[in-house]
Amino acid sequence: MIEIATNRSARESIREIADQIPAIAPQWPERALRRLDNLTKPPGSLGRLEEIAARLAGIQQKDVLDCSNKAIFTLAADHGVTEEGVSAYPKAVTGQMVRNFLQGGAAVNVLCRQFGIEVVVVDIGVDGTMDLAARLVKRKVANGTRNMTRGPAMDENQLAAALQVGVELAAGAAEQGRTLIGTGEMGIGNTTVTSAITTVLTGRPASQVTGMGTGLDFAGVERKIAVIERAIAVNRPDPSDPFDILQKVGGFEIAGLTGLMLGGGARRMAVIVDGFIATAAAALACAIEPRVGAFLFAAHRSSEPGHEALLELIGQRPLLDLKMRLGEGTGAALAMAVIESAAKLFNEMATFSSAHVSGALS
Repeated sequence: MIEIATNRSARESIREIADQIPAIAPQWPERALRRLDNLTKPPGSLGRLEEIAARLAGIQQKDVLDCSNKAIFTLAADHGVTEEGVSAYPKAVTGQMVRNFLQGGAAVNVLCRQFGIEVVVVDIGVDGTMDLAARLVKRKVANGTRNMTRGPAMDENQLAAALQVGVELAAGAAEQGRTLIGTGEMGIGNTTVTSAITTVLTGRPASQVTGMGTGLDFAGVERKIAVIERAIAVNRPDPSDPFDILQKVGGFEIAGLTGLMLGGGARRMAVIVDGFIATAAAALACAIEPRVGAFLFAAHRSSEPGHEALLELIGQRPLLDLKMRLGEGTGAALAMAVIESAAKLFNEMATFSSAHVSGALS
């Protein structure tokens, strides 16, 4: 089992996990592409579905692709920066939405029921006690991060603990035979945190990568930008150090998702990256270990302005563009349906020879 040693720093422990992420052996996607060219269709006519199937073959190292056991991990946490009035909704909504997830009433629940995906809800840092659900995975690091405008959002021990949660979730998913895992999140204030991370990682001004989040008006967005600029000025996170960025202007759910992606790559699982917040975790994971990028599928393009900058940074083209900005794992659920469709076409279509269909004229 992949574990983080609790007596070691976050950097040392995560490096140990990252070093286990393999490079993709080129013969598997090449072999998949040869099969795709022999299916009863013109070469390349299934477009990006063929690319998806070939990538999945490289990850799974299988001739028959498996998408039978799917889960989305929705990590929930609160953020101290909400004290600065950066959200259109009160902080209490984080815990209320966790209850909604557990009762099956959120958008991610509806989509996951449709596509046969399990929703795993994780309390990694909600401010308050979630007392109603045995199904809740309780891995709380603290009751939310500190206000990042006054100093680092978390200390080093909290960062290590949050990263460890993600790695352990990935290890558990592998042991349960998961074949696709998706990333989701819930946390009032987390678009502010993500815009701060994006500003630091990309070097772009906060004004270019900050959007309306849950529905701020123009004045609210301007206030949000000012808060992000103040947090960065106070903390001075190092753009070349993903651990420093996470500790100073990150969130527990983002750190957890970073660990989940690295742990997923180390276990040879395809990881479906949801929207803006999850893509910030993906960018941090790729900064820690670039090899993890081969195991990530960007689900969709969010309407948050910073999302495009992050996608460009990690070299990912999203599978969908539906102008969504909800989070929760909703985009990941839809993308999983696309990925499973690609796998089924790869597995179940006849070849020209098996169907006795003539190939193209030479």
